[in-house]
Amino acid sequence: MPTSRTAWIVLVSIGLIGSTPRATSAQENATASNKDAATAAQSSPDLNERVGELEKEIEHLQSELTAVKKQLNAAPAAAAAAPAAPAATSAAAAPAASAAPASPPTPALTAAAPTAAPAAPAAPTLAGLLGPMSVTGFVDGYYGYNFEHPHDAACPAGTVPSGFATSCSSFRAFDGPSQQLALNMIELIIDKPPEANDSRLGYHLAFGFGNAMNVVNATDPGGLGFAQYIKEGYLSYLAPLGKGLDIDFGKFVTQHGAEVIETKDNWNYSRGLLFTYAIPFYHFGLRTKYTFSDKYNMSAYLVNGWNNIVDNNTGKTLGLQFGWNPSKKVNVVQNYMVGPEETNNNSNIRQLWDTVVTYSPTSRLSLMWNYDYARGDRMPNVANPVFWTGMAGYVRYAFNDRYALATRYEYFDDHSGFTTGTAQHLNEFTGTFERKINGALITRLEFRRDMSNRDSFLRGTVPARAENTALAGVVYTFDLKELK
Repeated sequence: MPTSRTAWIVLVSIGLIGSTPRATSAQENATASNKDAATAAQSSPDLNERVGELEKEIEHLQSELTAVKKQLNAAPAAAAAAPAAPAATSAAAAPAASAAPASPPTPALTAAAPTAAPAAPAAPTLAGLLGPMSVTGFVDGYYGYNFEHPHDAACPAGTVPSGFATSCSSFRAFDGPSQQLALNMIELIIDKPPEANDSRLGYHLAFGFGNAMNVVNATDPGGLGFAQYIKEGYLSYLAPLGKGLDIDFGKFVTQHGAEVIETKDNWNYSRGLLFTYAIPFYHFGLRTKYTFSDKYNMSAYLVNGWNNIVDNNTGKTLGLQFGWNPSKKVNVVQNYMVGPEETNNNSNIRQLWDTVVTYSPTSRLSLMWNYDYARGDRMPNVANPVFWTGMAGYVRYAFNDRYALATRYEYFDDHSGFTTGTAQHLNEFTGTFERKINGALITRLEFRRDMSNRDSFLRGTVPARAENTALAGVVYTFDLKELK
């Protein structure tokens, strides 16, 4: 090591320099003791030769000492020129000090690394303030155009205030009002899921405003104003049973169907016939779910019935769901629900079978199939229990992360006219082009054609068996944790 060599040279130099006077003194004593000889021959030739060698050695050591001093003087300048590597200097100094503990430390080797200024405390973020709670939502609006220009066509219950002469497209859930700019829905969701490693209690609140919420809550026995602006509201508990049993109590959307209330989570903008007429919108009661693995899960429900917080009878409805994911490309969901749904009548039992199969052969192409069958209610002047059934097929192709095209075809058989008001066979085809802007803004252009075997539509004021509509919709989504 360089420091050990330097210390050794310094020690040898000091020893040699200190021995020179003692050699000279010995020479003088020898001369004094032999001064009677008084001749040059009396001096020992070996001693003179030894003195000469020592003088040469001293000169050599002095030259090396001078070179070492120059190196030591240059070291501080080099350390000042490279302050970014104090750790390397300190690492070299540690073994050097242990090799020569008696050597005084040099300025270059003991120079302390510059102390970094304390970092300023990070500004609090909205995500940090919210913690495990999330606040999300969206704003959804559209412009609808009906090519048939229907007059006095009935609108879905609760969508248009009484006294307004607004015509609507037939057999629509949320986008009924036509020839106008319309607010479909504004939603705000506050969610805190239960966690096994933290709090096992959680909650979910979803507030909604707009035409969609009027349709969803219009048939509740408690009236439209009872919980008009609450789409969902339930408490959650993760029970320590096996891998964890999810238990929810309150109001939640139905588990049935291929489509949901939120436009952004569907492939098309408008809702299909099966979503509107074959299945319920929501339930109120108890829901449990257990996930056995990434392939199998099962849920059970005990609720008041279809679309009612306030029950219309004293019976209860039971629901079961089985989910199966045989591979990452295939998903199968089978639902079954049974219970009395008629007002003040527990005798007639309604049953609903609902199947949804999703297949994604590639990352861009997705296919979906939905089948529904329900029966059990009774109508006056109809001998047998009523039933309705239908199926829907969907295809969606994503060109990239921003552009996608989706199509839907549906067939619905309202055998006794229990859900649509007319015994008929309905068909519809929908094509939707989607463009996403900056991830948060979703725009959709859509064309739809509905058909029936009965004169269920209006062309002006004339009954017709088909209807063509076009729509332009926009949905803006937000997440408070992502806001700067």
